[in-house]
Amino acid sequence: MTDTPPEPDRVEGAPHPRDTHVLIGQKAAETEFLDAFNGGRLHHGWLITGPRGVGKATLAWKIARFLLATPDHDGGMFAAPAPHSLDIPDSHPVARRLAAQSEGRLFLLRRPHDEKTLRLKQDITVNEVRRMKSFFSLSSADGGRRVAIIDSADDLNTSAANALLKLLEEPPAGVTMLMIAHQPAALLPTIRSRCRTLRLGPLSAPDMAHALTLAGVDAGDPTAMAELAGGSVGEAIRIAGLDGLRVYGQLIETFATMPRLDRGRALALADAAGARGAEARFDLTLRLMDLFLARLARFGATRTPPPEACRGETDLLRRLAPDGIAARHWADLAQTLGLRARRGRAVNLDPAALLLDMVLKIDATAGMLAQR
Repeated sequence: MTDTPPEPDRVEGAPHPRDTHVLIGQKAAETEFLDAFNGGRLHHGWLITGPRGVGKATLAWKIARFLLATPDHDGGMFAAPAPHSLDIPDSHPVARRLAAQSEGRLFLLRRPHDEKTLRLKQDITVNEVRRMKSFFSLSSADGGRRVAIIDSADDLNTSAANALLKLLEEPPAGVTMLMIAHQPAALLPTIRSRCRTLRLGPLSAPDMAHALTLAGVDAGDPTAMAELAGGSVGEAIRIAGLDGLRVYGQLIETFATMPRLDRGRALALADAAGARGAEARFDLTLRLMDLFLARLARFGATRTPPPEACRGETDLLRRLAPDGIAARHWADLAQTLGLRARRGRAVNLDPAALLLDMVLKIDATAGMLAQR
């Protein structure tokens, strides 16, 4: 067993957000926060929202670094000029302390781990929020600001969420809380109403390529990766680590034989993803299959092809989803197969058999549509 506790806010294969000083593709959110700071409108609670993996945690750490390193701008004659960027040099003492996880004015609220097993707990408990409240009650070491990063607010259980709400209703002086939320609609409405929101969007293909390069990840075709990952760098890193572009290409090659399915290809696809020890490959294949069905339904409804995620995909979309009727069939099938996959996993069905059955149902739908 490793002696290092797992970090719930780390994407495997990528630097931790506290070590990522460059945020790609989210300039609007950076500018919005900086304008609020320079305008004297620094809210005590900020909700940083957007899809997973687009830089929410990186922005939170960047803001924390900025707040802890930047003195108040009092507008006096001898005051330092207003900052024009959230960037803080790596050599700054605050940046060094944050990197070493030794900054005494920062509290990181995230899922704790069991001290004996070093396994992560399922949610953030009320005891963790109470620890944060105690942290706020202590005097700041140098009389300056204090910052808390909550990563993520989605992980708060009911008691923890209510405890956090009380802190937001009566915020301690000099404290800024940065809450990351992947699904803000699921949070308590009263929590959302007491925070100012910074919304982050999916990355474009050029921004995706830049971000992956900075993370040291070779993802191949950045346009294809942006499509498969939904503009999420975190998801792109996971897909790249599992050779996801090749897996999606194999799916397209298999589906291209429909409605006269090449059973050999289908069996090989199912066996590779359903093999012992290939759980991550299985999960990825399910996600990519669902993504393909969603792209089919969207194309049939809009008649606008998305950027190709692999060669031959556009021609396949045109053939399998020629109109809105086909789009509805593919959308219904995606919902049905998603439910079937969840049930199959819950009762431990053989992964290869489950995948093969799903491919056969896609082939049956293709055959039905071809006969219209």
